[in-house]
Amino acid sequence: MKVLMFGWEFPPHISGGLGTACYGLTKGLSSLGVNILFVVPKVYGDEDQNTARIIGAGDVVINQKTFNFEDIWKEITFLEVGSVLVPYLSPEEFDKLSSTKVGNTQLTGESDEFGKIHFTGLYGNSLFREVSNYAVIAAYIASQYEFDVIHAHDWLTYAAGIAAKRVSGKPLVIHVHATEFDRSGDNVNQNVYDIERAGMHAADKIIAVSNYTRNIIIERYGIDPAKVVVIYNAVEHSDDSDYIDRRKSVPEKIVTFLGRVTFQKGPEYFVEAAYKVSKRLDNVRFVMAGSGDMLNRMIRRVAELRMSSIFHFPGFLRGDEVDRMFSMSDVYVMPSVSEPFGISPLEAMRSSVPVIISKQSGVSEILHHAIKVDFWDIDSIADSIHALITYDGISKMFRKYGKNEVDKLKWENAAAQVRDVYFSVVNK
Repeated sequence: MKVLMFGWEFPPHISGGLGTACYGLTKGLSSLGVNILFVVPKVYGDEDQNTARIIGAGDVVINQKTFNFEDIWKEITFLEVGSVLVPYLSPEEFDKLSSTKVGNTQLTGESDEFGKIHFTGLYGNSLFREVSNYAVIAAYIASQYEFDVIHAHDWLTYAAGIAAKRVSGKPLVIHVHATEFDRSGDNVNQNVYDIERAGMHAADKIIAVSNYTRNIIIERYGIDPAKVVVIYNAVEHSDDSDYIDRRKSVPEKIVTFLGRVTFQKGPEYFVEAAYKVSKRLDNVRFVMAGSGDMLNRMIRRVAELRMSSIFHFPGFLRGDEVDRMFSMSDVYVMPSVSEPFGISPLEAMRSSVPVIISKQSGVSEILHHAIKVDFWDIDSIADSIHALITYDGISKMFRKYGKNEVDKLKWENAAAQVRDVYFSVVNK
């Protein structure tokens, strides 16, 4: 089985769970004998080429100086983006977008003197122009390589998947890691919604990361339920010695929030719950690790609550830094407002850290040894933190059984289900 796969990021150059999931899945598929050509906008040279053959769209030489690919964006307009973005945009970030029609019947661009198109590989200025150029490169790649199926991860790559399908005639599988309704609630950005809907309707099969996400796809995008399958994410496993406790530099208990500091992740609920806990206990510190459009607001709120001496903002963490943070944590909290899945609780449990997760998350569908609360219920969040810190018996129970539970969630199992989806669309 040969797969042409499109993704916007690949480790170690990631902004969150999307890149982590892509790596775990490709590694699992590779172990099953699936050959993957993974296309990203830009390669840096330090990607793991053992799991997939990774090529950068910016390194592809096209035959003509100017080019166009008609009808891909027939019902979609472009946006000129003037702010730094991540794949999951928040309402505040949407406010910074200015709509600009570039032309809704064709996709055009220009290559340099070497026949290449420049890609930053980032989420900043002219993101949508890069998305469109990425689709052009996808069409060209689809005409040059042999493969059996196309797999596109999240909305930034859906146009590429559509282009590749139209050129090759091969079946398209799209992988929905998040929807516009997760990012911004009911205040959706119509342009992004249109891209998502176009990708879903063009796909031969849709993989959702949870039943929570599957229901949104069916109800909000008008998709036939028979077309949407659920395949849960997993977590990368390694030797247990990689996750052993490291010596803390402080004697207090550490409660951690790790993720994008955006509306979707509910950072404000973590801060308010932390304040309630701090009024009851004096042996606890709080960490908000990550970056995002709400970070400055959270820093100001912590200052207003006079918690600056016990509240820390280490910034965005990646790779071993994440494992190191979890190894020093006593509790992990994910109070997401809308979470399609949520890999970070699995990473925390892998390090034997008790977790508190919102009921509004896909991962809550498969975890049994986790405390589940409504994201808005800061009293319940605070009480749960207090219990895990105060009562050793409760903490030990969640540490032991949570670790045992997450050890069974392997990417090889998820990959086997994805491979079955490939066979279903190829044979059809």
